[in-house]
Amino acid sequence: MAWSVTGLNSLLIMNGKGVHLVAFTLTIIGGLNWGLIGIGAFAGSDWNVVHMILGSWPIVEWIVYVLVGLSALWLAIKHKQDCKYCSVGGM
Repeated sequence: MAWSVTGLNSLLIMNGKGVHLVAFTLTIIGGLNWGLIGIGAFAGSDWNVVHMILGSWPIVEWIVYVLVGLSALWLAIKHKQDCKYCSVGGM
């Protein structure tokens, strides 16, 4: 089975699952990073993993932070529609 980039992009954009997956992944990364920053502060260290990985490229680091924020906003807006527990007839 051969995949084309155009076909894959269309599939991800049309059903929204790809956008949801990327947003979810970035939000988890952001949440874990903030947790490590907090724990590191108690330990007297800097445990900002995004900065550790991308610190030499500050613009790329800032882009990651913006994408994480946009992902959280996207999930907050789309949550009620996507969540099986919040939808009508959910648990």
